Amino acid sequence: MRIFFSGIGGGALGPLALIAKQAGYEVVGSDSTESAYTKQLQKQGVELYIGQDVKKIEALHAKTPIDWLVFTSAITRADPNHPELTFAKQQHLKYSLRDELLNKIITDQKLKLIGIAGTHGKSTTTAMVIWLFHQIGVPIGYSVGAKIPWAPMGQLMPGAEYFVYECDEFDNNFLAFHPHLALITGVGWDHHEIFPTKESYVNAYVTFLSQSEKAIMWEEDMKHLNLMPSSKFDVVTTSDPRIAAIGMPGEFNRRDAWEAVLAVHKATDSPIDVLIGQIEKFPGLKQRMEQLAPGLYTNYAHTPEKIRGGMSAALEIAGKHHQKVIIIYEPLTNRRQHFIKDDYKDSFAGADKVYWVRSYLAREDPNLPLLTPTDLIKTLSDPSIAEPAEIDGALGEAIKKHLRAGDMVVAMGASGGGSLDEWLRAHLKELTE
Repeated sequence: MRIFFSGIGGGALGPLALIAKQAGYEVVGSDSTESAYTKQLQKQGVELYIGQDVKKIEALHAKTPIDWLVFTSAITRADPNHPELTFAKQQHLKYSLRDELLNKIITDQKLKLIGIAGTHGKSTTTAMVIWLFHQIGVPIGYSVGAKIPWAPMGQLMPGAEYFVYECDEFDNNFLAFHPHLALITGVGWDHHEIFPTKESYVNAYVTFLSQSEKAIMWEEDMKHLNLMPSSKFDVVTTSDPRIAAIGMPGEFNRRDAWEAVLAVHKATDSPIDVLIGQIEKFPGLKQRMEQLAPGLYTNYAHTPEKIRGGMSAALEIAGKHHQKVIIIYEPLTNRRQHFIKDDYKDSFAGADKVYWVRSYLAREDPNLPLLTPTDLIKTLSDPSIAEPAEIDGALGEAIKKHLRAGDMVVAMGASGGGSLDEWLRAHLKELTE
């Protein structure tokens, strides 16, 4: 079967394309822009082209017919009449979101799904579970929504019994799956364009858990979701002394690590002490307190919960070296700010200074007024620690000054084209020389 992936360079479709190729499908795809990931896919033998227009897919289909077009919900949100999807409909080709194909692969390969969901911590926990399986030599299939420097983002290993998947709640993606084992890493409220109320968000998680055979979750999430104790739930508490004993900076990282240890222990019966020893060697993943240079870090933190998690790790690392902690914060979407602005408060507690740049704009509601850095800084319990900033030469000079003074600088925010993270990477040499 020949499958076409529309938006193949994305964090969800790219790994799935690799998995489909390894499962024996013929894979081809396109993306609107070239990226490091599209180049990586090409190096791994995936045929793709840049630029999404009807002429290209027509020519491709005429040469070798496409059997199935898989697309992301992002393309239809950007353009309901997306040319590639429109072509598939006109040609009466099978088309679907990624869920249907992944479920088919899981079923055909007779895999047991370990589904990891949560408002925050799911990418890190998924990567940790993958790391542990690799370290104990157990083959698996997996897909994670973040770049991991020590392995591909998606893989299907021969002889696998389990498939580890980051179950994203965006567009109710996770409700397409029925995990053998579910992990809940923490529930707040996000993706407000999909879940307009906290109740609707909570209900989605309750449904996800009802579809899971077994689950590991935190006691506070159990209460937040108003769930009754059940033999299917393995409920863990943050007061467990084994969490604090994990040698890893950041309380939230240690919690993620503990859930990963419990999941792999439950799946393989590997001793917990052995798994803790292996998780302490976890090398991390891209943009999760990733060190770009001495003293300079980048962290994908765009909700108050994720910011607090990043601050926890930053303060522990900085405390060992008696460093000041400097934060550069880029909010992710103006739309999200209207829902979370009153929750910032003490999110940056412990920071010596916060440079607050403009929100990274994506999938915006044109009816919502644009909240500026000045507007958002006012919501902090102590606004004096923050100041508005632009992503420009002046910010670069400030970063250089802080690094020369021996401070720890952490960029928190979005990823992708035009983001603070991309700008840092592009100017890394001049910022650190």
